[in-house]
Amino acid sequence: MTGFAKLVVCVTLFFAAIGCASLEPGFETPTAGITSFRVLPSEGAVPKFEIGLHIVNPNRSSLKLEGLVYSVTLEGHKILTGVSNNLPVIEAYGEGDVVMVATADLLNSIGLFTTLLQSQRESFDYKLDARLDIGSFRPRIHVVKEGEISLQGAARQ
Repeated sequence: MTGFAKLVVCVTLFFAAIGCASLEPGFETPTAGITSFRVLPSEGAVPKFEIGLHIVNPNRSSLKLEGLVYSVTLEGHKILTGVSNNLPVIEAYGEGDVVMVATADLLNSIGLFTTLLQSQRESFDYKLDARLDIGSFRPRIHVVKEGEISLQGAARQ
């Protein structure tokens, strides 16, 4: 085996060992739920929303959230999308709140309003799709929350 081949094998084994060491046996997917949803004052025609997300960490190690990508779909129309990198550390067996600011997609919002106007409904379906980045050598955590929002009361899941 040449010196270069030995170097490649050593580097590969080193990164494989780091990757395996960072995986936690018994790691459970954290849960997330919407705690608040409100319209923010906007300067333009496109509204902005503030979304509160509550994250529960059922694991024995802290979650250092490095990034979050999310979208909110209402009645099959992707209305809100956003990203955040200003996130707290969720301690082991702990929970924490994240507040995100999302911008509405104007064309998809028009599609939603058209759908709602065509049918007299007392509720509509929602879907929160979030991907939490907890650092290198770990897979992103994909959280999907679906339910129904009643126009006369609270959301049902």
